[in-house]
Amino acid sequence: MTAWTARDIPDQSGRTAVVTGANSGIGLAAARELARRGARVVLACRSEARGKEAEARIAAEVPDADVEFRALDLADLSSVREFAGAFADGRLDLLVNNAGVMALPYAKTVDGFETQFGVNHLGHFVLTGLLLPRLLAAPGEARVVTVSSGMHFLSNIDIADLNSERKYRRWIAYGRSKTANLLFTHELARRLDRAGSGVVAAAAHPGFARTNLQTAGVRMEGRRIAERIAGTGTQLLAQSAEAGALPTLYAATAPGVRPDSFTGPRFQGWRGAPVKSVRAKWTLNDAAGERLWAASEQLTGVTYPV
Repeated sequence: MTAWTARDIPDQSGRTAVVTGANSGIGLAAARELARRGARVVLACRSEARGKEAEARIAAEVPDADVEFRALDLADLSSVREFAGAFADGRLDLLVNNAGVMALPYAKTVDGFETQFGVNHLGHFVLTGLLLPRLLAAPGEARVVTVSSGMHFLSNIDIADLNSERKYRRWIAYGRSKTANLLFTHELARRLDRAGSGVVAAAAHPGFARTNLQTAGVRMEGRRIAERIAGTGTQLLAQSAEAGALPTLYAATAPGVRPDSFTGPRFQGWRGAPVKSVRAKWTLNDAAGERLWAASEQLTGVTYPV
Protein backbone atom coordinates (compact mmCIF):
# COMPACT_ATOMS: atom_id res chain seq x y z
CA MET A 1 0.00 0.00 0.00
CA THR A 2 1.39 3.38 -1.02
CA ALA A 3 1.91 5.79 1.85
CA TRP A 4 -0.50 8.73 1.92
CA THR A 5 1.20 12.13 1.51
CA ALA A 6 0.18 15.75 1.11
CA ARG A 7 0.15 15.19 -2.65
CA ASP A 8 -2.91 12.98 -2.13
CA ILE A 9 -5.03 15.79 -0.68
CA PRO A 10 -8.08 16.16 -2.94
CA ASP A 11 -8.87 19.49 -4.56
CA GLN A 12 -10.23 21.84 -1.88
CA SER A 13 -11.38 24.63 -4.20
CA GLY A 14 -14.52 26.35 -2.96
CA ARG A 15 -14.12 25.05 0.59
CA THR A 16 -13.46 27.19 3.66
CA ALA A 17 -11.39 25.89 6.56
CA VAL A 18 -10.63 27.24 10.02
CA VAL A 19 -7.38 26.01 11.59
CA THR A 20 -6.71 26.96 15.20
CA GLY A 21 -3.12 27.51 16.25
CA ALA A 22 -2.11 27.99 12.61
CA ASN A 23 0.81 30.30 13.33
CA SER A 24 3.36 27.51 13.79
CA GLY A 25 4.03 23.78 13.86
CA ILE A 26 1.29 21.34 12.88
CA GLY A 27 -1.29 24.08 12.40
CA LEU A 28 0.86 26.13 10.05
CA ALA A 29 1.81 23.07 7.99
CA ALA A 30 -1.82 21.93 7.73
CA ALA A 31 -3.08 25.39 6.81
CA ARG A 32 -0.44 25.77 4.11
CA GLU A 33 -1.29 22.44 2.46
CA LEU A 34 -5.03 23.13 2.56
CA ALA A 35 -4.38 26.50 0.90
CA ARG A 36 -2.10 24.85 -1.66
CA ARG A 37 -5.03 22.62 -2.66
CA GLY A 38 -7.33 25.59 -3.14
CA ALA A 39 -9.12 26.02 0.19
CA ARG A 40 -9.83 29.39 1.70
CA VAL A 41 -8.09 29.11 5.08
CA VAL A 42 -8.71 31.19 8.18
CA LEU A 43 -5.69 31.20 10.48
CA ALA A 44 -7.16 31.33 13.98
CA CYS A 45 -4.31 32.44 16.25
CA ARG A 46 -3.93 34.11 19.64
CA SER A 47 -1.00 36.34 18.66
CA GLU A 48 -1.68 38.91 15.96
CA ALA A 49 2.03 39.30 15.21
CA ARG A 50 2.60 35.55 14.77
CA GLY A 51 -0.70 35.13 12.92
CA LYS A 52 0.15 37.86 10.44
CA GLU A 53 3.63 36.39 10.02
CA ALA A 54 2.11 32.98 9.24
CA GLU A 55 -0.29 34.60 6.76
CA ALA A 56 2.62 36.27 4.96
CA ARG A 57 4.70 33.08 5.01
CA ILE A 58 1.95 30.98 3.42
CA ALA A 59 1.29 33.69 0.82
CA ALA A 60 5.00 33.69 -0.07
CA GLU A 61 5.15 29.89 -0.40
CA VAL A 62 1.78 29.52 -2.13
CA PRO A 63 1.37 32.66 -4.29
CA ASP A 64 -2.32 32.08 -5.08
CA ALA A 65 -3.24 31.13 -1.50
CA ASP A 66 -6.44 32.55 0.00
CA VAL A 67 -5.50 32.89 3.66
CA GLU A 68 -6.62 35.27 6.36
CA PHE A 69 -5.56 35.76 9.97
CA ARG A 70 -8.29 36.22 12.58
CA ALA A 71 -7.67 36.60 16.31
CA LEU A 72 -8.72 33.72 18.56
CA ASP A 73 -7.67 33.18 22.16
CA LEU A 74 -8.95 29.81 23.36
CA ALA A 75 -8.06 30.77 26.92
CA ASP A 76 -10.71 33.52 26.80
CA LEU A 77 -14.23 32.39 25.91
CA SER A 78 -15.28 35.95 25.04
CA SER A 79 -12.63 35.83 22.30
CA VAL A 80 -14.01 32.49 21.10
CA ARG A 81 -17.53 33.91 20.94
CA GLU A 82 -16.32 36.98 19.05
CA PHE A 83 -14.46 34.82 16.54
CA ALA A 84 -17.46 32.56 15.97
CA GLY A 85 -19.78 35.55 15.60
CA ALA A 86 -17.88 36.61 12.50
CA PHE A 87 -19.04 33.36 10.84
CA ALA A 88 -22.73 33.95 11.49
CA ASP A 89 -23.51 33.96 7.76
CA GLY A 90 -20.28 32.64 6.25
CA ARG A 91 -19.51 29.30 4.63
CA LEU A 92 -17.54 26.78 6.67
CA ASP A 93 -16.63 23.28 5.50
CA LEU A 94 -13.79 22.27 7.81
CA LEU A 95 -12.84 23.06 11.39
CA VAL A 96 -9.43 21.86 12.57
CA ASN A 97 -9.18 22.07 16.36
CA ASN A 98 -5.39 22.02 16.45
CA ALA A 99 -4.20 24.62 18.97
CA GLY A 100 -3.05 23.40 22.33
CA VAL A 101 -0.70 23.73 25.28
CA MET A 102 1.33 20.99 26.93
CA ALA A 103 2.67 20.31 30.43
CA LEU A 104 2.52 23.90 31.62
CA PRO A 105 2.95 25.08 35.20
CA TYR A 106 -0.41 25.39 36.94
CA ALA A 107 -2.38 28.39 35.77
CA LYS A 108 -5.94 29.36 34.95
CA THR A 109 -7.64 30.75 31.86
CA VAL A 110 -9.45 34.08 31.84
CA ASP A 111 -12.64 32.19 32.75
CA GLY A 112 -11.04 30.35 35.68
CA PHE A 113 -10.37 26.93 34.14
CA GLU A 114 -7.11 25.01 34.53
CA THR A 115 -5.19 26.09 31.44
CA GLN A 116 -4.61 22.75 29.73
CA PHE A 117 -8.21 21.60 30.17
CA GLY A 118 -9.52 25.08 29.38
CA VAL A 119 -7.54 25.60 26.17
CA ASN A 120 -7.22 22.08 24.81
CA HIS A 121 -10.81 21.01 25.48
CA LEU A 122 -13.21 23.71 26.65
CA GLY A 123 -12.06 26.39 24.21
CA HIS A 124 -12.53 24.02 21.30
CA PHE A 125 -15.81 22.71 22.75
CA VAL A 126 -17.21 26.25 22.69
CA LEU A 127 -15.73 27.07 19.28
CA THR A 128 -17.14 23.91 17.68
CA GLY A 129 -20.56 24.41 19.24
CA LEU A 130 -20.82 27.99 18.02
CA LEU A 131 -19.58 27.15 14.51
CA LEU A 132 -21.59 23.96 14.13
CA PRO A 133 -24.58 25.68 12.45
CA ARG A 134 -22.25 26.80 9.64
CA LEU A 135 -20.83 23.29 9.29
CA LEU A 136 -24.33 21.79 9.24
CA ALA A 137 -25.25 24.23 6.46
CA ALA A 138 -22.21 23.39 4.29
CA PRO A 139 -23.26 22.15 0.83
CA GLY A 140 -20.82 19.21 0.83
CA GLU A 141 -19.38 16.94 3.51
CA ALA A 142 -18.21 19.10 6.38
CA ARG A 143 -15.73 17.86 8.97
CA VAL A 144 -14.54 18.64 12.48
CA VAL A 145 -11.02 17.34 13.13
CA THR A 146 -9.73 17.56 16.69
CA VAL A 147 -6.04 17.01 17.36
CA SER A 148 -5.37 14.77 20.35
CA SER A 149 -2.16 12.98 21.33
CA GLY A 150 -0.81 9.53 22.05
CA MET A 151 -0.20 10.98 25.51
CA HIS A 152 -3.91 10.56 26.24
CA PHE A 153 -2.85 7.11 27.50
CA LEU A 154 -1.39 8.89 30.55
CA SER A 155 -4.78 9.32 32.15
CA ASN A 156 -8.51 9.06 31.84
CA ILE A 157 -10.46 12.18 32.81
CA ASP A 158 -11.48 12.74 36.42
CA ILE A 159 -15.05 13.98 36.07
CA ALA A 160 -15.04 15.06 39.72
CA ASP A 161 -11.91 17.19 39.28
CA LEU A 162 -11.81 18.39 35.67
CA ASN A 163 -9.85 21.50 36.62
CA SER A 164 -7.22 19.63 38.69
CA GLU A 165 -8.10 21.60 41.80
CA ARG A 166 -7.35 18.77 44.23
CA LYS A 167 -3.95 17.88 42.81
CA TYR A 168 -2.10 19.18 39.79
CA ARG A 169 0.44 17.09 37.91
CA ARG A 170 1.23 18.75 34.61
CA TRP A 171 1.64 15.61 32.48
CA ILE A 172 -1.41 13.92 33.95
CA ALA A 173 -3.41 17.10 33.32
CA TYR A 174 -2.15 17.12 29.73
CA GLY A 175 -3.11 13.47 29.26
CA ARG A 176 -6.57 14.17 30.65
CA SER A 177 -7.05 17.09 28.27
CA LYS A 178 -6.09 14.87 25.33
CA THR A 179 -8.47 12.16 26.56
CA ALA A 180 -11.11 14.89 26.67
CA ASN A 181 -10.40 15.64 23.00
CA LEU A 182 -11.11 12.03 22.08
CA LEU A 183 -14.20 11.75 24.28
CA PHE A 184 -15.48 14.99 22.75
CA THR A 185 -15.00 13.57 19.25
CA HIS A 186 -16.69 10.32 20.27
CA GLU A 187 -19.74 12.06 21.72
CA LEU A 188 -19.97 14.62 18.90
CA ALA A 189 -19.91 11.80 16.33
CA ARG A 190 -22.71 10.00 18.22
CA ARG A 191 -24.84 13.15 18.37
CA LEU A 192 -24.33 13.94 14.68
CA ASP A 193 -25.27 10.36 13.80
CA ARG A 194 -28.45 10.50 15.87
CA ALA A 195 -29.37 13.76 14.17
CA GLY A 196 -28.88 12.21 10.73
CA SER A 197 -26.17 14.75 9.90
CA GLY A 198 -23.46 14.12 7.34
CA VAL A 199 -20.89 16.18 9.26
CA VAL A 200 -17.92 13.96 10.15
CA ALA A 201 -16.24 14.35 13.55
CA ALA A 202 -12.81 12.71 13.58
CA ALA A 203 -9.57 12.93 15.55
CA ALA A 204 -5.86 12.76 14.76
CA HIS A 205 -2.49 13.01 16.45
CA PRO A 206 0.95 13.96 15.09
CA GLY A 207 3.13 11.44 16.90
CA PHE A 208 6.40 13.06 17.94
CA ALA A 209 6.83 16.15 15.79
CA ARG A 210 9.09 19.19 16.03
CA THR A 211 6.91 21.99 17.42
CA ASN A 212 7.25 24.57 20.18
CA LEU A 213 5.10 22.49 22.57
CA GLN A 214 8.08 20.49 23.83
CA THR A 215 9.85 23.51 25.28
CA ALA A 216 7.00 25.86 26.23
CA GLY A 217 6.51 24.60 29.79
CA VAL A 218 10.14 24.69 30.90
CA ARG A 219 10.63 28.02 29.13
CA MET A 220 7.78 29.54 31.17
CA GLU A 221 9.57 28.41 34.34
CA GLY A 222 12.92 29.84 33.21
CA ARG A 223 14.59 26.41 33.27
CA ARG A 224 17.11 27.12 30.54
CA ILE A 225 19.09 23.89 30.80
CA ALA A 226 15.93 21.79 30.66
CA GLU A 227 14.75 23.87 27.71
CA ARG A 228 17.99 23.22 25.83
CA ILE A 229 17.81 19.49 26.56
CA ALA A 230 14.19 19.30 25.42
CA GLY A 231 14.96 21.32 22.31
CA THR A 232 17.96 19.19 21.38
CA GLY A 233 16.10 15.94 21.92
CA THR A 234 13.22 17.14 19.79
CA GLN A 235 15.53 18.15 16.95
CA LEU A 236 17.30 14.79 17.01
CA LEU A 237 14.34 12.42 17.47
CA ALA A 238 11.17 14.07 16.21
CA GLN A 239 9.79 14.11 12.69
CA SER A 240 9.13 17.42 10.97
CA ALA A 241 6.00 19.46 11.59
CA GLU A 242 5.09 18.81 7.96
CA ALA A 243 5.17 15.05 8.57
CA GLY A 244 3.34 15.49 11.87
CA ALA A 245 0.55 17.36 10.08
CA LEU A 246 -0.22 14.46 7.72
CA PRO A 247 -2.61 12.60 10.09
CA THR A 248 -4.57 15.83 10.57
CA LEU A 249 -4.68 16.47 6.83
CA TYR A 250 -5.75 12.88 6.18
CA ALA A 251 -8.60 13.13 8.68
CA ALA A 252 -9.58 16.49 7.21
CA THR A 253 -9.55 15.62 3.50
CA ALA A 254 -9.15 11.95 2.62
CA PRO A 255 -12.20 10.22 1.11
CA GLY A 256 -14.06 7.79 3.33
CA VAL A 257 -12.84 9.03 6.73
CA ARG A 258 -15.21 7.51 9.26
CA PRO A 259 -16.81 9.38 12.18
CA ASP A 260 -14.92 8.97 15.46
CA SER A 261 -11.85 7.64 13.68
CA PHE A 262 -8.40 8.34 15.15
CA THR A 263 -5.51 8.79 12.72
CA GLY A 264 -1.82 8.85 13.64
CA PRO A 265 1.64 7.99 12.32
CA ARG A 266 2.31 4.45 11.11
CA PHE A 267 5.40 3.49 13.10
CA GLN A 268 4.45 2.88 16.74
CA GLY A 269 2.34 6.02 16.70
CA TRP A 270 5.64 7.92 16.64
CA ARG A 271 6.35 8.85 13.02
CA GLY A 272 5.50 7.96 9.45
CA ALA A 273 2.52 8.02 7.11
CA PRO A 274 -1.02 8.36 8.53
CA VAL A 275 -2.89 5.19 9.49
CA LYS A 276 -5.57 4.18 11.97
CA SER A 277 -4.18 4.76 15.46
CA VAL A 278 -4.66 2.84 18.68
CA ARG A 279 -6.58 4.57 21.46
CA ALA A 280 -7.42 3.88 25.08
CA LYS A 281 -10.69 2.04 25.64
CA TRP A 282 -11.86 4.79 27.96
CA THR A 283 -12.01 7.23 25.01
CA LEU A 284 -14.81 5.11 23.51
CA ASN A 285 -16.94 5.00 26.65
CA ASP A 286 -20.41 6.37 25.89
CA ALA A 287 -21.26 7.19 29.51
CA ALA A 288 -17.97 9.05 30.04
CA GLY A 289 -18.53 11.02 26.85
CA GLU A 290 -22.01 12.01 27.98
CA ARG A 291 -20.75 13.07 31.43
CA LEU A 292 -17.94 15.17 29.96
CA TRP A 293 -20.35 16.76 27.50
CA ALA A 294 -22.83 17.67 30.21
CA ALA A 295 -20.05 19.11 32.39
CA SER A 296 -18.66 21.10 29.45
CA GLU A 297 -22.08 22.58 28.74
CA GLN A 298 -22.49 23.51 32.40
CA LEU A 299 -19.03 25.08 32.67
CA THR A 300 -19.28 27.12 29.44
CA GLY A 301 -23.00 27.73 29.01
CA VAL A 302 -22.79 26.52 25.40
CA THR A 303 -25.23 23.95 24.07
CA TYR A 304 -25.16 22.32 20.64
CA PRO A 305 -27.86 22.33 17.94
CA VAL A 306 -27.64 18.51 17.72
